[in-house]
Amino acid sequence: MAGELFYAADSLEQIAINLFYGWGYNFYKVENQLRADDLMIRSKAAWLLGEAATAVCTAEGDYRREFLPPPTRAKPFPDAEAVASAQKLERLHRELTGIEQFIHQLPAPENDRMTQRYRLEAPTLFNLGQFDQKLVGQCELMRRSVTGVDPQALLKLLPDLEAGVGAIRATLHDRQAVLMN
Repeated sequence: MAGELFYAADSLEQIAINLFYGWGYNFYKVENQLRADDLMIRSKAAWLLGEAATAVCTAEGDYRREFLPPPTRAKPFPDAEAVASAQKLERLHRELTGIEQFIHQLPAPENDRMTQRYRLEAPTLFNLGQFDQKLVGQCELMRRSVTGVDPQALLKLLPDLEAGVGAIRATLHDRQAVLMN
């Protein structure tokens, strides 16, 4: 049969494995699976924070529409307390968006000989996975805390939400420390 070589599973597998090894990749290695898991988990954590940021932005817009009406002759300046509250929601939105972008930029350990000389890749990736698991839990809790919540209730929750932002930042800091060792 013509083209029989293209259907021979054993020879195709050997060709593929040789190519993968030549490219420096072996998809059967635990390290590669851990690296892929790390990338996927971080992308999901960033997505959760993006959803939380969108919910806060929506709440901020609703708050501004309700409590910061257009100026009139009778009341040319907005209520200072309402402006401060709107700015608090805006600041929370900026912080969540900033952390989301930071998560997208987080590095994974390099897979090169110099790095392998000083650090074992699989244990490092496993440790990063532990921090990523904590990070995803924190991001989901943040998303749940702000999604569908009216602006005034969100303002009452603000101290807890700011503490949550601090906890997420601490987890990210601890995650970076793993790569510095």
